[in-house]
Amino acid sequence: MEGGAIAQFLPLILIFAIMYFLLIRPQQKKMKEHQAMVEAVRRGDQVVTQGGLIGKVAKVKEGDNEIEVEIAEGVKVRVVKSTISQVLNKTEPAK
Repeated sequence: MEGGAIAQFLPLILIFAIMYFLLIRPQQKKMKEHQAMVEAVRRGDQVVTQGGLIGKVAKVKEGDNEIEVEIAEGVKVRVVKSTISQVLNKTEPAK
């Protein structure tokens, strides 16, 4: 009887393992990469927000989890760091 119960749950275990390796693990890896990209943003980088705004980072506020992005000459907006979807141009680190 015990062998039959394990045989019944084997397909469910296999489905979960496949879902983990095909969906959950890649999504976690993508989240870690995004987090690292957001943490590496510096003043002068050109970024794209999830809303589609393209601008240059004017100021990075360390404690607030937000940055200031200049979208046009003299026009600066505050953006939550996690809404940055892409970094177009990285600047060289200051020495």
